[in-house]
Amino acid sequence: MARDGSLFRKHSQYEYRVMTFDPGTTVPDARRALTEEAEYGHWELARTRLYIGGRRKVWLRRKIIKVSSTL
Repeated sequence: MARDGSLFRKHSQYEYRVMTFDPGTTVPDARRALTEEAEYGHWELARTRLYIGGRRKVWLRRKIIKVSSTL
């Protein structure tokens, strides 16, 4: 299953999150986890990396919306 390192990094306009999937994670399970993050957390896919041994690392990003005070 997905190990959620919950690594949050903030760059100029985007916030990044890294998710890691073990080799035993099936493609439908990984897709389901990423779909949930995209739908409910408003994340989009930024990068994927497949490592030797089958481990996958996925970087998600979402735009940082700055809210200014109206008072």
